[in-house]
Amino acid sequence: MSRAQLTRTGILRMALGGGGADPLLPAEGGGGRRAPFLLRALRIAVVVCLYWFTSIAMVFLNKYLLDSPSLRLDAPLFVTFFQCALTAALCLGLSLGAACGPPCAGLPTLRLDPKVSRSVLPLSAVFIGMVTSNNLCLKHVGVAFYNVGRSLTTVFNVLLSYLLLKQTTSLYALLACGVIIGGFWLGVDQEGAEGTLSWTGIFFGILASLCVSLNAIYTKKVLPVVDGSIWRLTFYNNVNACVLFFPLMVLLGEFRTLYHFDKLGSPSFWGMMTLGGVFGFAIGYVTGLQIKFTSPLTHNVSGTAKACAQTVLAVIYFEETKSFLWWTSNLMVLGGSFAYTWVKGLEMRKVQEDPNVKNGERNETGV
Repeated sequence: MSRAQLTRTGILRMALGGGGADPLLPAEGGGGRRAPFLLRALRIAVVVCLYWFTSIAMVFLNKYLLDSPSLRLDAPLFVTFFQCALTAALCLGLSLGAACGPPCAGLPTLRLDPKVSRSVLPLSAVFIGMVTSNNLCLKHVGVAFYNVGRSLTTVFNVLLSYLLLKQTTSLYALLACGVIIGGFWLGVDQEGAEGTLSWTGIFFGILASLCVSLNAIYTKKVLPVVDGSIWRLTFYNNVNACVLFFPLMVLLGEFRTLYHFDKLGSPSFWGMMTLGGVFGFAIGYVTGLQIKFTSPLTHNVSGTAKACAQTVLAVIYFEETKSFLWWTSNLMVLGGSFAYTWVKGLEMRKVQEDPNVKNGERNETGV
């Protein structure tokens, strides 16, 4: 997520599913005629390609900023802080441009309300854990293993849904989770066999998976505070994150690291930092576009296929050689994720087609 990847879809699914239309996304046709099939297919292909490019480019760029031997910058919190600050600035800039007419005319006016900021603070703490652990996982593991290292989000979704919401999961969905867990452990084993295993990276990958699940739950609770506006929530979340990052950077001595960093005055360094921040902001928008023009189910399938392409590209780019069992672990994670998405999609369709299903069962199936 990725987005990240942020994401990468927890907040957007909540917003697109029930929090009002996104003013930057094109409105769906109401009573007008539908676009010709070829035009719709071309539009979907462009949106999917845009999502793939943005997501994969963001991962590779963040890997460079976090762990490049040529850059040698050991300040992961600063990199994350800068991206949060740039996201908040872009939200505010788009809001100020609302008076200029399309395409920003529908954006809500943003202003910092301390009371709202305090209400969003619990989510911001989870958000910091999510983006920081994602980046720290990427710093300590290779891009090729990154998808497996943080692949337990689906498992935590099921676990937290049961523990916090008392919602059960079907047997087929649990079997898919079992395949994901098996692929994760096989991947860890193979990384160890190849001598590239980082237990620090594994720890942050598991933590990132947990925080992504918690982020979706807290987002649903906090959205009413910002009137269901994803843009206001993004703005407050990133402003709070910037404030909270300062003491963390002081405690970990990152300001001292930056003081001795020899490329601090380099325009190319700041250009890469800015590009990383723009990609981090853009991933939310292109994720929303993909969901809008396809469906949440198709988006998840596209994300799984993108993760596969990202892994192959990383192995080729970094000239790595992987064993058969290592590839098997990746296929298990991707296959389990795809199977879970497919099972949930079938369950949701069954619920929608049955008018006698109770609301509680409707919510349970949609987890």
